Amino acid sequence: MDQPLTEQLAAGASLPDPASRAPGFIHWLIEGARTLLFKRPRWERLTVSPARLAWLVVLELLLTCAVQRIFIPGPADFHWKAATAGWAHTILVAWACYVLIPRPRAASQPGAAGPAALLALLLGQSLCMTVYGGLLFLVLLRTGALTGAAEWVHWLAWLAPVAWITGAALTAMLRESAPARPLAKAFAFAAVMLSVLLTYLIDRPEAFWRVPVAALPARPAPPSPAAPPDEQQETEEGEEGIRLTQEVFEAQAPLLPAQLAALKPQRPGVIDMYTITFAPFEGEEVFRRESRVVADVMSKRFDAAGRGLQLINHRETAAELPWATPLNLERAIAGLSKVMDPKEDVLFIHLTSHGASDGELAADFWPLEVEPVVPAALKYWLDKAGIKHRVLSISACYAGNWVAPLSGEDTLVMTASDADHTSYGCGKKSDLTFFGRAMYDEQLRTSTLSFEDAHAAARKIILQREKEAGKDDGYSNPQIKVGKRIRATLERQREQLAGSKSAG
Repeated sequence: MDQPLTEQLAAGASLPDPASRAPGFIHWLIEGARTLLFKRPRWERLTVSPARLAWLVVLELLLTCAVQRIFIPGPADFHWKAATAGWAHTILVAWACYVLIPRPRAASQPGAAGPAALLALLLGQSLCMTVYGGLLFLVLLRTGALTGAAEWVHWLAWLAPVAWITGAALTAMLRESAPARPLAKAFAFAAVMLSVLLTYLIDRPEAFWRVPVAALPARPAPPSPAAPPDEQQETEEGEEGIRLTQEVFEAQAPLLPAQLAALKPQRPGVIDMYTITFAPFEGEEVFRRESRVVADVMSKRFDAAGRGLQLINHRETAAELPWATPLNLERAIAGLSKVMDPKEDVLFIHLTSHGASDGELAADFWPLEVEPVVPAALKYWLDKAGIKHRVLSISACYAGNWVAPLSGEDTLVMTASDADHTSYGCGKKSDLTFFGRAMYDEQLRTSTLSFEDAHAAARKIILQREKEAGKDDGYSNPQIKVGKRIRATLERQREQLAGSKSAG
Protein backbone atom coordinates (compact mmCIF):
# COMPACT_ATOMS: atom_id res chain seq x y z
CA MET A 1 0.00 0.00 0.00
CA ASP A 2 1.26 3.49 -0.86
CA GLN A 3 2.50 5.60 2.04
CA PRO A 4 -0.03 8.38 2.94
CA LEU A 5 0.81 11.83 1.57
CA THR A 6 1.04 13.30 5.11
CA GLU A 7 3.65 10.72 6.10
CA GLN A 8 5.58 11.41 2.87
CA LEU A 9 5.66 15.13 3.66
CA ALA A 10 6.70 14.43 7.27
CA ALA A 11 9.57 12.34 5.94
CA GLY A 12 10.75 15.33 3.87
CA ALA A 13 9.29 14.40 0.49
CA SER A 14 8.11 17.15 -1.79
CA LEU A 15 4.64 17.49 -3.30
CA PRO A 16 4.25 15.61 -6.57
CA ASP A 17 4.20 17.81 -9.68
CA PRO A 18 0.67 17.60 -11.22
CA ALA A 19 2.17 18.26 -14.64
CA SER A 20 4.10 15.01 -14.38
CA ARG A 21 0.86 13.13 -14.95
CA ALA A 22 0.21 14.90 -18.25
CA PRO A 23 1.11 13.25 -21.58
CA GLY A 24 4.77 13.63 -22.46
CA PHE A 25 4.37 16.06 -25.36
CA ILE A 26 2.46 18.49 -23.10
CA HIS A 27 5.70 19.16 -21.23
CA TRP A 28 7.33 20.20 -24.49
CA LEU A 29 4.50 22.68 -25.15
CA ILE A 30 4.83 24.12 -21.65
CA GLU A 31 8.58 24.55 -21.98
CA GLY A 32 8.17 25.86 -25.51
CA ALA A 33 5.86 28.57 -24.15
CA ARG A 34 8.38 29.39 -21.40
CA THR A 35 11.26 29.75 -23.85
CA LEU A 36 9.15 32.01 -26.05
CA LEU A 37 9.36 34.36 -23.06
CA PHE A 38 13.16 33.87 -23.16
CA LYS A 39 13.22 31.74 -20.00
CA ARG A 40 15.50 28.75 -19.58
CA PRO A 41 13.85 25.37 -20.20
CA ARG A 42 13.52 22.90 -17.37
CA TRP A 43 15.19 19.94 -19.03
CA GLU A 44 14.71 17.67 -16.02
CA ARG A 45 11.00 17.47 -16.88
CA LEU A 46 11.56 16.50 -20.50
CA THR A 47 12.21 13.23 -22.26
CA VAL A 48 12.60 12.81 -25.98
CA SER A 49 12.03 9.91 -28.33
CA PRO A 50 11.51 9.48 -32.09
CA ALA A 51 7.78 8.98 -31.49
CA ARG A 52 7.55 12.20 -29.49
CA LEU A 53 9.37 14.17 -32.19
CA ALA A 54 6.99 12.73 -34.78
CA TRP A 55 3.98 13.71 -32.66
CA LEU A 56 5.21 17.29 -32.37
CA VAL A 57 5.67 17.55 -36.16
CA VAL A 58 2.20 16.12 -36.82
CA LEU A 59 0.63 18.44 -34.25
CA GLU A 60 2.29 21.43 -35.93
CA LEU A 61 0.83 20.44 -39.31
CA LEU A 62 -2.66 19.86 -37.88
CA LEU A 63 -2.65 23.10 -35.90
CA THR A 64 -1.43 25.13 -38.87
CA CYS A 65 -4.17 23.57 -40.99
CA ALA A 66 -6.83 24.46 -38.39
CA VAL A 67 -5.63 28.04 -37.92
CA GLN A 68 -5.60 28.68 -41.68
CA ARG A 69 -9.16 27.37 -41.99
CA ILE A 70 -10.43 29.83 -39.38
CA PHE A 71 -9.41 32.75 -41.58
CA ILE A 72 -11.48 31.61 -44.58
CA PRO A 73 -15.22 32.33 -44.27
CA GLY A 74 -17.54 29.98 -46.11
CA PRO A 75 -16.58 26.92 -48.13
CA ALA A 76 -12.97 25.97 -48.84
CA ASP A 77 -11.16 23.12 -50.57
CA PHE A 78 -8.46 21.18 -48.71
CA HIS A 79 -5.09 21.24 -50.47
CA TRP A 80 -3.17 18.26 -49.08
CA LYS A 81 -0.03 18.94 -51.12
CA ALA A 82 0.69 21.88 -48.81
CA ALA A 83 1.93 19.28 -46.27
CA THR A 84 4.76 18.36 -48.64
CA ALA A 85 6.14 21.91 -48.85
CA GLY A 86 8.01 24.12 -46.40
CA TRP A 87 10.33 21.46 -44.96
CA ALA A 88 13.48 23.47 -45.64
CA HIS A 89 12.93 25.36 -42.38
CA THR A 90 12.69 22.18 -40.26
CA ILE A 91 15.69 20.56 -41.97
CA LEU A 92 17.91 23.61 -41.52
CA VAL A 93 16.92 24.03 -37.85
CA ALA A 94 17.54 20.30 -37.18
CA TRP A 95 20.97 20.60 -38.80
CA ALA A 96 21.73 23.65 -36.64
CA CYS A 97 20.82 21.67 -33.49
CA TYR A 98 23.28 18.91 -34.38
CA VAL A 99 25.98 21.45 -35.25
CA LEU A 100 25.62 23.04 -31.83
CA ILE A 101 25.46 19.72 -29.95
CA PRO A 102 27.21 17.13 -32.15
CA ARG A 103 26.98 14.28 -29.60
CA PRO A 104 24.20 13.45 -27.14
CA ARG A 105 25.16 14.40 -23.62
CA ALA A 106 25.06 11.98 -20.74
CA ALA A 107 21.66 11.53 -19.18
CA SER A 108 23.19 12.09 -15.79
CA GLN A 109 24.51 15.51 -16.74
CA PRO A 110 22.13 17.99 -15.02
CA GLY A 111 20.50 20.72 -17.09
CA ALA A 112 21.87 19.39 -20.36
CA ALA A 113 20.10 18.83 -23.65
CA GLY A 114 20.96 16.65 -26.58
CA PRO A 115 20.36 17.69 -30.21
CA ALA A 116 17.06 15.77 -30.45
CA ALA A 117 15.78 17.38 -27.24
CA LEU A 118 16.75 20.83 -28.49
CA LEU A 119 14.88 20.19 -31.75
CA ALA A 120 11.80 19.03 -29.80
CA LEU A 121 11.92 22.20 -27.73
CA LEU A 122 11.98 24.34 -30.88
CA LEU A 123 9.02 22.39 -32.28
CA GLY A 124 7.18 23.15 -29.04
CA GLN A 125 8.00 26.82 -29.52
CA SER A 126 6.65 26.73 -33.06
CA LEU A 127 3.39 25.14 -31.92
CA CYS A 128 2.86 27.84 -29.30
CA MET A 129 3.67 30.62 -31.76
CA THR A 130 1.16 29.19 -34.25
CA VAL A 131 -1.51 29.63 -31.59
CA TYR A 132 -0.30 33.08 -30.48
CA GLY A 133 0.11 34.38 -34.04
CA GLY A 134 -3.24 33.00 -35.14
CA LEU A 135 -5.04 34.61 -32.21
CA LEU A 136 -3.24 37.92 -32.79
CA PHE A 137 -4.27 38.16 -36.44
CA LEU A 138 -7.80 36.99 -35.67
CA VAL A 139 -8.21 39.75 -33.10
CA LEU A 140 -6.75 42.37 -35.45
CA LEU A 141 -9.06 41.33 -38.28
CA ARG A 142 -12.21 40.96 -36.17
CA THR A 143 -11.70 44.33 -34.47
CA GLY A 144 -10.85 46.07 -37.75
CA ALA A 145 -7.57 47.29 -36.30
CA LEU A 146 -5.81 46.95 -39.68
CA THR A 147 -8.60 48.50 -41.77
CA GLY A 148 -7.30 51.66 -43.38
CA ALA A 149 -3.96 51.35 -41.59
CA ALA A 150 -0.75 52.39 -43.29
CA GLU A 151 1.20 49.75 -45.17
CA TRP A 152 3.99 49.73 -42.58
CA VAL A 153 1.43 48.77 -39.89
CA HIS A 154 0.47 45.65 -41.86
CA TRP A 155 4.15 44.78 -42.28
CA LEU A 156 4.78 45.28 -38.57
CA ALA A 157 1.83 43.07 -37.57
CA TRP A 158 3.20 40.31 -39.81
CA LEU A 159 6.91 40.66 -39.02
CA ALA A 160 6.61 40.99 -35.24
CA PRO A 161 5.70 37.32 -34.59
CA VAL A 162 8.41 36.20 -37.05
CA ALA A 163 11.05 38.29 -35.28
CA TRP A 164 9.79 37.11 -31.89
CA ILE A 165 10.05 33.37 -32.54
CA THR A 166 13.35 33.77 -34.40
CA GLY A 167 14.87 35.58 -31.42
CA ALA A 168 13.47 33.05 -28.95
CA ALA A 169 14.72 30.09 -31.00
CA LEU A 170 18.22 31.54 -31.38
CA THR A 171 18.36 32.31 -27.65
CA ALA A 172 17.40 28.75 -26.71
CA MET A 173 19.87 27.24 -29.18
CA LEU A 174 22.84 29.38 -28.25
CA ARG A 175 22.25 28.80 -24.52
CA GLU A 176 22.63 25.04 -25.02
CA SER A 177 25.67 25.12 -27.28
CA ALA A 178 29.15 24.38 -25.99
CA PRO A 179 30.96 27.63 -24.99
CA ALA A 180 34.08 26.62 -26.91
CA ARG A 181 32.27 26.26 -30.27
CA PRO A 182 32.04 29.81 -31.71
CA LEU A 183 32.20 28.55 -35.31
CA ALA A 184 29.34 26.15 -34.65
CA LYS A 185 27.30 29.04 -33.24
CA ALA A 186 27.95 31.07 -36.37
CA PHE A 187 26.86 28.17 -38.61
CA ALA A 188 23.73 27.60 -36.53
CA PHE A 189 22.84 31.30 -36.64
CA ALA A 190 23.27 31.37 -40.43
CA ALA A 191 21.13 28.23 -40.83
CA VAL A 192 18.28 29.68 -38.77
CA MET A 193 18.33 33.01 -40.62
CA LEU A 194 18.39 31.20 -43.97
CA SER A 195 15.41 29.12 -42.88
CA VAL A 196 13.53 32.32 -41.96
CA LEU A 197 14.29 33.88 -45.35
CA LEU A 198 13.17 30.75 -47.19
CA THR A 199 10.00 30.26 -45.18
CA TYR A 200 8.70 33.77 -44.66
CA LEU A 201 10.18 35.96 -47.41
CA ILE A 202 11.37 33.99 -50.45
CA ASP A 203 9.25 30.87 -50.87
CA ARG A 204 6.40 30.76 -48.37
CA PRO A 205 4.68 27.36 -47.99
CA GLU A 206 1.39 26.82 -49.78
CA ALA A 207 -1.87 27.19 -47.85
CA PHE A 208 -3.85 24.11 -46.83
CA TRP A 209 -7.14 25.71 -47.86
CA ARG A 210 -8.31 27.38 -51.06
CA VAL A 211 -11.54 29.18 -51.85
CA PRO A 212 -13.38 27.39 -54.68
CA VAL A 213 -14.06 29.69 -57.64
CA ALA A 214 -17.62 28.42 -57.86
CA ALA A 215 -18.32 29.65 -54.33
CA LEU A 216 -16.35 32.87 -54.09
CA PRO A 217 -17.19 34.84 -50.96
CA ALA A 218 -18.10 38.47 -50.94
CA ARG A 219 -15.03 40.61 -50.57
CA PRO A 220 -14.39 44.28 -50.02
CA ALA A 221 -12.89 46.13 -52.92
CA PRO A 222 -9.21 46.59 -52.00
CA PRO A 223 -8.34 50.27 -51.65
CA SER A 224 -5.42 51.55 -53.63
CA PRO A 225 -2.30 52.42 -51.64
CA ALA A 226 -2.20 55.56 -53.74
CA ALA A 227 -5.61 56.80 -52.57
CA PRO A 228 -5.71 59.21 -49.61
CA PRO A 229 -7.09 57.82 -46.32
CA ASP A 230 -10.49 59.49 -46.64
CA GLU A 231 -10.84 58.19 -50.16
CA GLN A 232 -9.92 54.68 -49.03
CA GLN A 233 -12.72 54.75 -46.50
CA GLU A 234 -15.21 55.45 -49.28
CA THR A 235 -14.44 52.38 -51.38
CA GLU A 236 -17.37 50.14 -52.14
CA GLU A 237 -17.41 47.07 -49.95
CA GLY A 238 -19.22 43.77 -50.07
CA GLU A 239 -19.18 43.40 -53.85
CA GLU A 240 -18.88 39.89 -55.19
CA GLY A 241 -16.03 39.06 -57.51
CA ILE A 242 -16.58 37.79 -61.01
CA ARG A 243 -17.15 34.04 -61.33
CA LEU A 244 -14.58 32.79 -63.80
CA THR A 245 -16.63 30.08 -65.43
CA GLN A 246 -16.01 28.52 -68.84
CA GLU A 247 -19.06 30.40 -70.16
CA VAL A 248 -17.57 33.73 -69.09
CA PHE A 249 -14.26 33.00 -70.82
CA GLU A 250 -15.97 31.81 -73.99
CA ALA A 251 -18.18 34.91 -74.09
CA GLN A 252 -15.25 37.24 -73.43
CA ALA A 253 -12.79 35.86 -75.99
CA PRO A 254 -14.54 37.11 -79.20
CA LEU A 255 -15.66 40.50 -77.84
CA LEU A 256 -12.65 42.62 -78.75
CA PRO A 257 -12.21 41.18 -82.28
CA ALA A 258 -15.95 41.56 -82.91
CA GLN A 259 -16.06 45.16 -81.74
CA LEU A 260 -12.98 46.04 -83.76
CA ALA A 261 -14.62 44.52 -86.82
CA ALA A 262 -17.77 46.57 -86.21
CA LEU A 263 -16.00 49.95 -86.11
CA LYS A 264 -16.88 52.51 -88.77
CA PRO A 265 -14.17 52.88 -91.41
CA GLN A 266 -11.95 55.90 -91.79
CA ARG A 267 -13.17 58.65 -94.15
CA PRO A 268 -10.45 59.84 -96.54
CA GLY A 269 -9.83 63.57 -96.23
CA VAL A 270 -11.58 63.71 -92.84
CA ILE A 271 -9.79 63.79 -89.50
CA ASP A 272 -11.72 61.08 -87.71
CA MET A 273 -11.51 60.63 -83.95
CA TYR A 274 -11.16 57.05 -82.71
CA THR A 275 -11.45 56.47 -78.98
CA ILE A 276 -10.58 54.00 -76.22
CA THR A 277 -11.76 54.33 -72.64
CA PHE A 278 -9.96 52.06 -70.18
CA ALA A 279 -11.23 51.39 -66.62
CA PRO A 280 -9.24 48.51 -65.07
CA PHE A 281 -10.23 48.87 -61.39
CA GLU A 282 -13.43 46.94 -60.74
CA GLY A 283 -13.51 47.78 -57.04
CA GLU A 284 -14.69 51.35 -57.69
CA GLU A 285 -17.96 51.92 -59.55
CA VAL A 286 -16.94 55.53 -60.25
CA PHE A 287 -14.36 54.42 -62.83
CA ARG A 288 -16.93 52.50 -64.87
CA ARG A 289 -19.28 55.50 -64.80
CA GLU A 290 -16.52 57.85 -65.87
CA SER A 291 -15.52 55.57 -68.73
CA ARG A 292 -19.08 55.63 -70.03
CA VAL A 293 -19.44 59.40 -69.65
CA VAL A 294 -16.18 60.09 -71.50
CA ALA A 295 -17.14 57.64 -74.27
CA ASP A 296 -20.52 59.37 -74.61
CA VAL A 297 -18.99 62.85 -74.77
CA MET A 298 -16.46 61.81 -77.41
CA SER A 299 -19.17 60.07 -79.44
CA LYS A 300 -21.55 63.02 -79.47
CA ARG A 301 -19.21 66.00 -79.48
CA PHE A 302 -16.31 64.72 -81.60
CA ASP A 303 -18.25 62.71 -84.18
CA ALA A 304 -16.74 59.49 -82.81
CA ALA A 305 -19.96 57.46 -82.76
CA GLY A 306 -19.19 53.95 -83.98
CA ARG A 307 -15.45 54.58 -83.68
CA GLY A 308 -14.90 53.86 -80.02
CA LEU A 309 -14.04 50.98 -77.70
CA GLN A 310 -14.74 50.65 -73.99
CA LEU A 311 -12.47 48.32 -72.00
CA ILE A 312 -13.90 47.83 -68.51
CA ASN A 313 -13.32 45.46 -65.63
CA HIS A 314 -16.68 44.83 -64.02
CA ARG A 315 -18.65 41.71 -63.19
CA GLU A 316 -21.83 43.10 -64.82
CA THR A 317 -20.14 43.72 -68.17
CA ALA A 318 -17.80 40.71 -68.19
CA ALA A 319 -19.69 39.09 -71.07
CA GLU A 320 -20.49 42.35 -72.91
CA LEU A 321 -17.36 44.51 -72.99
CA PRO A 322 -13.70 43.58 -73.43
CA TRP A 323 -11.79 43.35 -70.17
CA ALA A 324 -9.48 46.22 -69.27
CA THR A 325 -6.19 44.35 -69.26
CA PRO A 326 -2.82 45.49 -70.60
CA LEU A 327 -2.97 42.84 -73.33
CA ASN A 328 -6.43 43.95 -74.45
CA LEU A 329 -5.29 47.58 -74.50
CA GLU A 330 -2.33 46.67 -76.67
CA ARG A 331 -4.58 44.66 -79.00
CA ALA A 332 -7.14 47.46 -79.14
CA ILE A 333 -4.49 49.99 -80.18
CA ALA A 334 -3.10 47.61 -82.80
CA GLY A 335 -6.59 46.85 -84.08
CA LEU A 336 -7.57 50.51 -84.35
CA SER A 337 -4.41 51.28 -86.30
CA LYS A 338 -5.71 48.97 -89.04
CA VAL A 339 -9.12 50.67 -89.19
CA MET A 340 -8.11 54.32 -88.92
CA ASP A 341 -5.58 56.19 -91.00
CA PRO A 342 -2.64 56.33 -88.56
CA LYS A 343 -1.19 59.37 -90.30
CA GLU A 344 -4.39 61.39 -90.60
CA ASP A 345 -6.82 60.45 -87.84
CA VAL A 346 -6.56 61.06 -84.10
CA LEU A 347 -6.58 58.37 -81.40
CA PHE A 348 -8.04 59.46 -78.06
CA ILE A 349 -7.38 57.27 -74.99
CA HIS A 350 -8.82 57.92 -71.53
CA LEU A 351 -7.41 55.89 -68.62
CA THR A 352 -9.23 56.07 -65.28
CA SER A 353 -8.20 54.28 -62.08
CA HIS A 354 -6.16 54.70 -58.93
CA GLY A 355 -2.58 55.78 -59.55
CA ALA A 356 0.63 55.14 -57.67
CA SER A 357 3.51 57.51 -57.07
CA ASP A 358 5.75 55.43 -59.35
CA GLY A 359 3.38 55.94 -62.31
CA GLU A 360 1.55 52.61 -62.23
CA LEU A 361 -2.16 52.62 -63.07
CA ALA A 362 -3.81 50.21 -60.64
CA ALA A 363 -5.85 47.24 -61.88
CA ASP A 364 -8.25 45.00 -59.97
CA PHE A 365 -10.55 42.28 -61.27
CA TRP A 366 -10.54 39.74 -58.43
CA PRO A 367 -9.94 36.82 -58.68
CA LEU A 368 -8.44 37.48 -62.15
CA GLU A 369 -4.89 38.77 -61.88
CA VAL A 370 -4.44 41.94 -63.93
CA GLU A 371 -1.12 43.73 -64.21
CA PRO A 372 -1.00 47.55 -63.90
CA VAL A 373 -0.36 49.73 -66.95
CA VAL A 374 2.71 51.98 -67.01
CA PRO A 375 3.52 54.96 -69.29
CA ALA A 376 6.41 53.26 -71.08
CA ALA A 377 4.18 50.36 -72.11
CA LEU A 378 1.48 52.64 -73.53
CA LYS A 379 4.04 54.62 -75.52
CA TYR A 380 5.58 51.43 -76.89
CA TRP A 381 2.20 50.10 -78.05
CA LEU A 382 1.35 53.40 -79.76
CA ASP A 383 4.72 53.61 -81.47
CA LYS A 384 4.53 50.00 -82.61
CA ALA A 385 1.07 50.60 -84.08
CA GLY A 386 2.37 53.62 -85.99
CA ILE A 387 -0.35 55.95 -84.70
CA LYS A 388 0.84 59.52 -85.13
CA HIS A 389 -1.82 61.83 -83.68
CA ARG A 390 -2.56 61.10 -80.01
CA VAL A 391 -4.72 62.63 -77.30
CA LEU A 392 -4.02 60.88 -74.00
CA SER A 393 -6.04 61.51 -70.84
CA ILE A 394 -5.04 59.99 -67.49
CA SER A 395 -7.48 60.37 -64.61
CA ALA A 396 -5.60 59.05 -61.56
CA CYS A 397 -3.54 60.06 -58.57
CA TYR A 398 0.06 61.08 -59.34
CA ALA A 399 -0.84 61.03 -63.05
CA GLY A 400 1.75 63.72 -63.76
CA ASN A 401 4.24 60.86 -63.96
CA TRP A 402 2.75 60.09 -67.37
CA VAL A 403 3.42 63.48 -68.98
CA ALA A 404 7.13 63.30 -69.76
CA PRO A 405 7.18 59.67 -71.04
CA LEU A 406 4.25 60.25 -73.41
CA SER A 407 4.92 63.78 -74.66
CA GLY A 408 5.78 64.55 -78.27
CA GLU A 409 5.12 66.99 -81.09
CA ASP A 410 2.10 64.96 -82.22
CA THR A 411 0.76 64.22 -78.73
CA LEU A 412 -1.49 65.98 -76.25
CA VAL A 413 -1.20 64.59 -72.71
CA MET A 414 -3.50 65.75 -69.93
CA THR A 415 -3.78 64.43 -66.41
CA ALA A 416 -5.95 64.77 -63.34
CA SER A 417 -2.97 65.56 -61.08
CA ASP A 418 0.72 66.26 -61.07
CA ALA A 419 3.40 63.73 -60.14
CA ASP A 420 3.35 64.61 -56.42
CA HIS A 421 -0.33 64.85 -55.53
CA THR A 422 -3.46 62.75 -55.44
CA SER A 423 -6.51 63.49 -57.51
CA TYR A 424 -9.94 63.45 -55.90
CA GLY A 425 -13.41 62.02 -56.23
CA CYS A 426 -12.75 58.27 -56.64
CA GLY A 427 -14.70 57.13 -53.58
CA LYS A 428 -18.03 55.42 -53.14
CA LYS A 429 -19.94 58.68 -52.81
CA SER A 430 -18.65 60.07 -56.11
CA ASP A 431 -20.56 59.80 -59.38
CA LEU A 432 -17.46 60.94 -61.27
CA THR A 433 -13.96 61.97 -60.33
CA PHE A 434 -13.43 65.70 -59.97
CA PHE A 435 -11.36 65.66 -63.17
CA GLY A 436 -13.85 63.58 -65.14
CA ARG A 437 -16.78 65.76 -64.15
CA ALA A 438 -15.16 69.13 -64.77
CA MET A 439 -13.21 68.20 -67.89
CA TYR A 440 -15.68 66.02 -69.77
CA ASP A 441 -19.19 66.17 -68.32
CA GLU A 442 -19.14 69.95 -67.97
CA GLN A 443 -16.57 71.59 -70.25
CA LEU A 444 -16.27 69.33 -73.31
CA ARG A 445 -19.91 68.27 -73.23
CA THR A 446 -21.34 71.77 -73.51
CA SER A 447 -18.77 74.58 -73.46
CA THR A 448 -15.90 73.88 -75.84
CA LEU A 449 -14.32 71.44 -78.29
CA SER A 450 -10.80 72.51 -77.29
CA PHE A 451 -9.00 70.15 -74.93
CA GLU A 452 -6.68 72.97 -73.90
CA ASP A 453 -9.52 75.37 -73.08
CA ALA A 454 -11.48 72.66 -71.27
CA HIS A 455 -8.44 71.72 -69.21
CA ALA A 456 -7.70 75.32 -68.27
CA ALA A 457 -11.28 75.84 -67.11
CA ALA A 458 -11.38 72.48 -65.31
CA ARG A 459 -8.25 73.35 -63.30
CA LYS A 460 -10.00 76.33 -61.70
CA ILE A 461 -13.19 74.36 -61.02
CA ILE A 462 -11.26 71.45 -59.49
CA LEU A 463 -9.24 73.77 -57.25
CA GLN A 464 -12.43 75.31 -55.85
CA ARG A 465 -14.15 71.96 -55.35
CA GLU A 466 -11.12 70.42 -53.62
CA LYS A 467 -11.05 73.34 -51.17
CA GLU A 468 -14.76 72.90 -50.46
CA ALA A 469 -14.30 69.14 -49.99
CA GLY A 470 -11.48 69.70 -47.49
CA LYS A 471 -8.74 67.96 -49.49
CA ASP A 472 -5.80 68.27 -47.12
CA ASP A 473 -2.83 66.94 -49.11
CA GLY A 474 -2.54 69.83 -51.52
CA TYR A 475 -4.09 70.86 -54.83
CA SER A 476 -4.13 68.00 -57.32
CA ASN A 477 -2.75 70.42 -59.92
CA PRO A 478 -3.91 68.81 -63.23
CA GLN A 479 -1.27 68.89 -65.95
CA ILE A 480 -1.32 69.28 -69.73
CA LYS A 481 1.35 69.29 -72.41
CA VAL A 482 0.54 69.91 -76.05
CA GLY A 483 2.85 69.25 -78.98
CA LYS A 484 2.97 71.85 -81.76
CA ARG A 485 1.82 69.53 -84.52
CA ILE A 486 -1.07 67.98 -82.56
CA ARG A 487 -2.31 71.48 -81.72
CA ALA A 488 -2.58 72.27 -85.42
CA THR A 489 -4.25 68.92 -86.16
CA LEU A 490 -6.84 69.41 -83.43
CA GLU A 491 -7.53 72.95 -84.66
CA ARG A 492 -8.29 71.62 -88.14
CA GLN A 493 -10.54 68.97 -86.63
CA ARG A 494 -12.51 71.59 -84.66
CA GLU A 495 -13.00 73.59 -87.85
CA GLN A 496 -14.16 70.42 -89.54
CA LEU A 497 -16.63 69.68 -86.74
CA ALA A 498 -17.95 73.25 -86.77
CA GLY A 499 -18.42 73.07 -90.54
CA SER A 500 -20.31 69.78 -90.40
CA LYS A 501 -22.63 71.09 -87.69
CA SER A 502 -23.32 74.26 -89.66
CA ALA A 503 -24.09 72.21 -92.73
CA GLY A 504 -26.37 69.97 -90.68
